[in-house]
Amino acid sequence: MTTSAYKMKEVDTKKALFTIFTGICKGCGLCMEKCPAKTLVWSKTLGVYGTPAVEPKDAEGCTGCGMCATVCPDCAILIERKK
Repeated sequence: MTTSAYKMKEVDTKKALFTIFTGICKGCGLCMEKCPAKTLVWSKTLGVYGTPAVEPKDAEGCTGCGMCATVCPDCAILIERKK
């Protein structure tokens, strides 16, 4: 298995490490809709179908709750909370 299908972008936020696997993200926007902090925005990085992936708009806004990862139908988001 090659890692090229698992292209990813990491954003180190204040409370968590936000990882989006752009090689899997189809740009459906469900994570943006369900984010309680409304911190996700469209990225300039393209996802699997050539649609924009998502990213936190600033390092302060993301609370690391993991709601985005929970609702992602493709498991394209990983949230690792900081202690």
